Parts: sequence; structure tokens; C-alpha cells
Amino acid sequence: MHRDTEIVHAGYRRKTDTGPFLAGPQFSSTYASPGDPSAHALTYGRFHNPTWTVWEEALGILEGGGHAVAFASGMAAVNALFGVTLKPGDTVVLPADSYYAIRRVASTWLESIGVRVRLASTRDNAQASVLEGARLLCLETPSNPMLDVCDIRELVAAARDRGVLVAVDNTTATAYLQQPLTLGATFVVASDTKALTGHSDLILGHVATADPAFADALRAWRTHHGAIPGPMEVWLAHRSLPTLPLRLSRQCASAARLAGLLAARPEVAAVHYPGLSTHPGYAVAARQMSAFGSIVSFDLGSRSRAEAFLGALTLVREATSFGGVHSMAERRARWGGDAVSEGLVRFSVGCEAADDILHDVEAALAAMP
Repeated sequence: MHRDTEIVHAGYRRKTDTGPFLAGPQFSSTYASPGDPSAHALTYGRFHNPTWTVWEEALGILEGGGHAVAFASGMAAVNALFGVTLKPGDTVVLPADSYYAIRRVASTWLESIGVRVRLASTRDNAQASVLEGARLLCLETPSNPMLDVCDIRELVAAARDRGVLVAVDNTTATAYLQQPLTLGATFVVASDTKALTGHSDLILGHVATADPAFADALRAWRTHHGAIPGPMEVWLAHRSLPTLPLRLSRQCASAARLAGLLAARPEVAAVHYPGLSTHPGYAVAARQMSAFGSIVSFDLGSRSRAEAFLGALTLVREATSFGGVHSMAERRARWGGDAVSEGLVRFSVGCEAADDILHDVEAALAAMP
């Protein structure tokens, strides 16, 4: 069966089952469970929820097998990953160019409890040189917002030789474009707020692993720390999943056209997109991804030029997210925390007609001083 077909049906009722294709969200906080609690599948809403169960089943299929655990946000998922793998005295290796909030958690919470944090850039597989004595290697590929790429399989092999666990932040690619578990990673973590659900209307995250013991530990962390997702958000996410192949395929195709247009424009100082043959990670991305993603980052040379460009856009929204059906862009340096130029624009390509997106971008480039 084609993978797109599997995704459309993932977690939905079978053809032989009666009732709605996807049951509505289960809002119960408590369940009738007399006597021995272990005799009941459902007891209390912080422990389990039928809406989570079918969503996690679908995520497991999307990730290529294994166990998925849903969380209230991508950061809740990241914190759970750290919580079940690290203890005082351990060392974690993080990308120096990973999502800023993750580095912030590492430099505050993890270091405060005695976990040592090492930073290494994503480009050129730099992490392989700093694995000695580490407990956990975290990767983010393509990185956000510079879209650098590292070789997951190669780094997994290097880590395995040293007894190091590997986790891949797969938010930018999603499991539709890249499957780190099949490349040997121990964990996949993602913010499902972004392209996976794709409608800019919910906050969710998940961790996936092929190891059932780690999956149990992640569920226990979620229960004890209260990092549970809301049933309505989970149901909305599941409702959105069948269109993922359609959405992301169109977005990736349009992003490739946008990257090509920008690379040919004299107003643009640099374009970062792993689908360009000039990108340093092109060969690796082509090997481990089925398409190159829906984000294009590019440098317009200065803050004033980037702001003029964003202000001249009429179709594209200025907003701080990516992966949604509506195209959006922002000047990343406005937030701080990332080592990017003042003129860097991160552009998330939506599902609008590609010609309309390109026309809006060309007009905005022409309007710059």
C-alpha cells in the first residue's frame, strides 16, 4: 500500500467497523472504574484518553513504526525527552544552531541539575567530534532557520560506537519527508504545531521511539508532569493528518520554485534551501529526505531592506511560525537568540498557487530601497 494511503487511513476506523470514520474527541476527565484500577483500560484523564490513543497509533504509522507519545507542545515533548534520558553528571550534545528555546532549557534547567551541555554546529557533522562521554546526541536537520543539514545515519553510527543515544528534532522536515527512526535514531521529537498539522490553529508535540521501555518512561513523565495534550487539539490534529501528503507536496514544490527565483535575483545576498544544488548539504538531504521542505531562508543584506520587503508583501503574512497552509515570513533576528544576520528572512511557503506566491515576492523585492 502506498504510504500516502496509509497516512489517510492512519488511526481511523477500519472499513468493517461501524460509526464515524474518526470518533469525536473524548472530553472525560474521569471514568467509572470500580474495584481494582488495573482491571480497567480507562480510569482518569491525566493517565489516558481514547482520543490520544488513536492519534498516537497514527503517529506511529507516520514515523515508520514504533511508539509515539503525544504531548501538549513541542517543548513539552523536548523536556520529556531530556527528563527520561538525562541525570546529573550526564552530557548532552546539542546543535549550536538548534531551536533557541531548546538551548535555553539546556542552559538553565539541565545545567542547574548538573547535566553538562556541549554545543556543536549542524553543518559538516561537527557533532561526531564531541561525542566522547556523552549520554545523548540531539540533532536538528534541516536546522531552523538556516536549513543546514547533517547525515543522520552517519552520526547514528558514530554515536552507537560510543554508546550514545540519538534524538532528532524532525519538526522542519516532518516524518512525511524524513524518517529518523528508520535511519537508526533512538528518538524523534517534533512540534506538531507546524507542518504536520498545518493549519496554524493548535499547539502539540510528540516523541517517537522504537524502544518500548523508553515509550513507557515517556508516558510516565507525561502523567507525572501533567504535560498532557487536550483532546480537542488532538482530534483536530488527527482530522488534519490525511491532507498532509497533499499539503506538503504542494508546499515543497512551491518552495523549490521560490528558492530558484531568489537565487537568481541580484537583490538577494544568499539563499538557504537544501534543494538547491549549491547548498552544502544538498547531497545528504537528497539521500535522507523525500523532498526538501517548505521553508526557504534568504538574506536581504540589512534590517531595513528585510523590513521593507516584508512590509511590501500583500499575500504573505508576517508571523513567527512555519508549515501552515498560509504563506508567512519574518525577519528572524527580531527575536534574538539565533546567530543570524539582521537581514535574514525565513519564508514558510503555504498552499496558495505558486504563481501568486512568486508574484508577491517579486513585487516586494522590487519595492525595496
